[in-house]
Amino acid sequence: MSRRGKRAELPPADHRSEPPLKPDGLVVKVVNKAGYTKEFDFAALPVPEPMQRSLARLFAAQSRVWTSHETAKTCWSRVMAFATFLSELESTPQDLDGLTVAMLKRWRARHVSTVTGKAVLSTVRLLLQQDPRFADGPVTEELLRRFPAAKPSKQSYAGDERKGVVLAAQRQFRAAWLRIGENTRLLRAWRAGDLEENSRDWRLGAVLDHLARTGDVPRSILPSGQSHVDHRNLLGGAGPEQTWGRLFLSREELTALAVLLTDRFAWNLKVYDRLPTPTAGSSVGEKTATTYQVKVEKRRAGGGRWFSTEDVTDSGADSPGRLITQALEATAHGRELAARLAPGTDLLMVSRLYAPRRAAHRHQDTERPRPVGPLSFGIAYSDAQRWAQAHGLGGSPFQRTRRTTVTREGVPRQHSQSTHERVYVLPDEHVKRASRSVFADGAEEALEQAEVAVFGGHLADAPDPEHDQTATADCEDETTSPWPTPEGGCGADFLLCLACKNAYVHPGHHPRLALLRQQLDSLRSVLDEGVWNERWQDHSLRLEDLRDKVGAAAWDAALARAGSDDHALVQLLVKGDLAP
Repeated sequence: MSRRGKRAELPPADHRSEPPLKPDGLVVKVVNKAGYTKEFDFAALPVPEPMQRSLARLFAAQSRVWTSHETAKTCWSRVMAFATFLSELESTPQDLDGLTVAMLKRWRARHVSTVTGKAVLSTVRLLLQQDPRFADGPVTEELLRRFPAAKPSKQSYAGDERKGVVLAAQRQFRAAWLRIGENTRLLRAWRAGDLEENSRDWRLGAVLDHLARTGDVPRSILPSGQSHVDHRNLLGGAGPEQTWGRLFLSREELTALAVLLTDRFAWNLKVYDRLPTPTAGSSVGEKTATTYQVKVEKRRAGGGRWFSTEDVTDSGADSPGRLITQALEATAHGRELAARLAPGTDLLMVSRLYAPRRAAHRHQDTERPRPVGPLSFGIAYSDAQRWAQAHGLGGSPFQRTRRTTVTREGVPRQHSQSTHERVYVLPDEHVKRASRSVFADGAEEALEQAEVAVFGGHLADAPDPEHDQTATADCEDETTSPWPTPEGGCGADFLLCLACKNAYVHPGHHPRLALLRQQLDSLRSVLDEGVWNERWQDHSLRLEDLRDKVGAAAWDAALARAGSDDHALVQLLVKGDLAP
């Protein structure tokens, strides 16, 4: 069974897979996932024919794993850059076996300093590695020499930058959603027969019905051949918002919706080209909430991992699923018209083309769905660029918005954990700046914990008659204890004396303290680790610190001097039977 749940069928018995490399050895055909073919003519490379054929053969072998023409075009452009570099050398090699270490060093130096250059180096290196002539030797070693990983050029948005981008998208999409919603209610009333016949709303409802069925308002062709909008006065004008925009999103408005979806769900731009219409069902235990199942296609995952399903719930105005509900409402008429014109079409992100005939004729992108009638699907890179330019942005908002959402939520989205950390989190400047305070707080907390677990008193050579004796140390002044009692004395456990600045430890204390440390280590072997850590760990660390201050040799010698009184006192301390 396939991952889609359909039984896989064997090809016909006489089926033969056509090799990507044509018989002439210079043209490579790449078939993408949609079944379209694109040819790459290696005779166009500015290098001798033997090298053209070698590069074509390697390109064809690599192309067997590609499902996208974009991947093929990217590789082709980088192979062209390599061929152009070789053609500019004083002596261009006839074939790949003519490459030298010096040539590859110059090739590396030209590209290694930029992000784009490193990508070119990586692609060409991967291609050349497949040639058996690079199995070993100095040229192979130079070819495989590592270079620093490229740092992502895109950074997440700062708080104010993100707010500006999201606000611009919200304003544009919300205006379109309200416009379409108002006209949809009028159309439903007309179809239900709830409007007075020949009234203004009734006549407008008839125009909307025509628009919903055909994708445009009624038009007449003037003697000059130009199109004229009928009912111009009734519609209030001939612009898109007064005509077909009453029921359909424009490409700019659909792009604004995609920006909001990326900000909310961190989906890739390519997801929108083939995003199926989400299916809805009631949430378990909720009567007013709706949970949508959204199928997300991850085109770079490969290996049968192209699709994942995300559950998104609309439970109120601020819930993630509310945007899905609004997207369904704004695209409803476009999706219904697409299904009538091309049965089986069920894509969420649909918009109306400004000039359907011209746009359909110019559609050359074999990676994206073709237009259906006056409708187009998904978001082209050019759409993102135009939207960014219209709103005064420096470039397409999608990569930076996706990066902002991923780093804000702190979890992988359509990528692995290693990619999440290596590509999104660690290189991001805003994450680095935000982490400084976290690291500082952590360091301060660690310092506080360390200070708690060290000996806080003083070492003395002999007892002071002015000090009061305790079970573990002598006390200089119990009235200034860090743990005072309501009556004004010290309420600390005797073991806490070693953490007090008023404590003085002299050689007479060493035997019992060395014995106490030994007993705590013995308890660790018989108690649950969590229990021991909670009750004894700080005291043990404090005794360890005291041992370092006294000296290991003196401490071990003191343990041998522990008498019966020391043993009895330590037993009382360990059992907790010795009150302060």
